[in-house]
Amino acid sequence: MKSTDLRKLFRVDLQLTALALGCSQIGGLYRATSAREVEEVFASAWAAGVRYFDTAPFYGYTRSEHRLGTQLAEVPRAEYVVSTKVGRLMRPDASVAPGDGGWANPYPFRPQYDYSYSGVMRSFEDSQQRLGLAHIDILYVHDIGRDTHGDLHTHYWQQLTQGGGFKALDELRSAGMVKAVGLGVNEWQVVMDSMREFDLDCTMLAGRYTLLEQTCLNPFLDECVRRGNAIVIAGPFNSGILAGNAKFNYAEAPTAVVTKVRALESVCSEWGVPLQAAALQFPMAHPAVVSCVTGTRTAAQLLMNVEWFEYAIPAELWRFLRERGLLDPAAPVPM
Repeated sequence: MKSTDLRKLFRVDLQLTALALGCSQIGGLYRATSAREVEEVFASAWAAGVRYFDTAPFYGYTRSEHRLGTQLAEVPRAEYVVSTKVGRLMRPDASVAPGDGGWANPYPFRPQYDYSYSGVMRSFEDSQQRLGLAHIDILYVHDIGRDTHGDLHTHYWQQLTQGGGFKALDELRSAGMVKAVGLGVNEWQVVMDSMREFDLDCTMLAGRYTLLEQTCLNPFLDECVRRGNAIVIAGPFNSGILAGNAKFNYAEAPTAVVTKVRALESVCSEWGVPLQAAALQFPMAHPAVVSCVTGTRTAAQLLMNVEWFEYAIPAELWRFLRERGLLDPAAPVPM
């Protein structure tokens, strides 16, 4: 499999490169990313044939969208796919400080959740201006879900369903302002709920279908195939634990997770395969999955991701992982 392979969304005439560039880090996630690093990572991605770029207003409190828009202005519009997200309005706030929300140097805007009709429309128009684009290819509803919002989930869910959030997405899609709409979430359960309310073209699912975790395999991914809801995998390293750091779900990894990662790494080492290569390639084998998004700060990291994505992995590796109980027996594996 090549990082430049094109995979079509099931319901929409839109093709994504198998490997995509996630732009949270150019927004300054955890530490600042310089303007030069942004230019270099984008140039390296483009030279490597990566043509799908994902961002969000929340990333760097609009810094990521501004930076990505600057880079996209230098390349032909017909040659790339870009996605961004709705669900937060960014309100001017001079009290925003370095480190707020995990962003090293956020712009002076404070996120305010809003999944209503007017909130979705306003967020989309603001993103158009920051990206410098009249049309955006994919629009995701960002971070809706019970685990995210707790006691306020019902309130925000009603904004999306009864308050016109889904209606706004449908109008934008019907008008051709966006080609595809869906959810960008960490919780697969809310995607199941959404598919009962609205026709999703695609879902960006972060961290829930990885080499480490396959709890959403059935019934969720099977239902996505049936309904034509294409899956874009995000967080393939589970916040970094599969890439060599101690983070899992944006926090310190619990002991059980660390133990399983060590077991996965041990099997990969037996076959001379980098754990990161197995992590990037595994989710791509499922028929619901069309692309894998990796957040990358530097050109060197980008090129390493491409190398891992295309690394030749022996079929026996996957068999050994299954035999040792480290993979769900029903999970498809790369050929």
